[in-house]
Amino acid sequence: MKNKEMYKTHFENLEEMSKNVGKELGVSNWIEISQDKIDLFAKITEDEQWIHIDKEKSKKHSPYKTTVAHGFMILSLASRFSYDTLAISSVKMGINYGLDRVRFTSATPSGGLVRGRVTLLEFDMKDGSAKYKLGVTVELKGQEKPVCVAETLAIAYE
Repeated sequence: MKNKEMYKTHFENLEEMSKNVGKELGVSNWIEISQDKIDLFAKITEDEQWIHIDKEKSKKHSPYKTTVAHGFMILSLASRFSYDTLAISSVKMGINYGLDRVRFTSATPSGGLVRGRVTLLEFDMKDGSAKYKLGVTVELKGQEKPVCVAETLAIAYE
């Protein structure tokens, strides 16, 4: 894991962004994954499995010895990580297009701090818009192994 602090790449327009395929765009701020956030996510998604919400049972029976965040909760932070690491002045609107190759490679314990490391993997521009793929690696503070690795797809409109 690199120790680089939070940074963001700014592009004037999509054409400038297109010249950066294969480059790391930035590293997001650290985000605390509190038990309150995990509980809210469990309620919203109706995924209230004990490994996420029952501290006592998790302490006794879970291999993690504490509650852990839902993998999809961690994945849902990909948009936030993109905002933290990428700015394009000419873009009026952007939308999520999809996901490729998502893996939850390690658990995120309650109280853990995560951040995203974002790389531009692919870029296709046409008619004032661009479809692009970002590589998002979610790091857990104090741990070498990432907790999630995903490729996100987005469309930006100028």
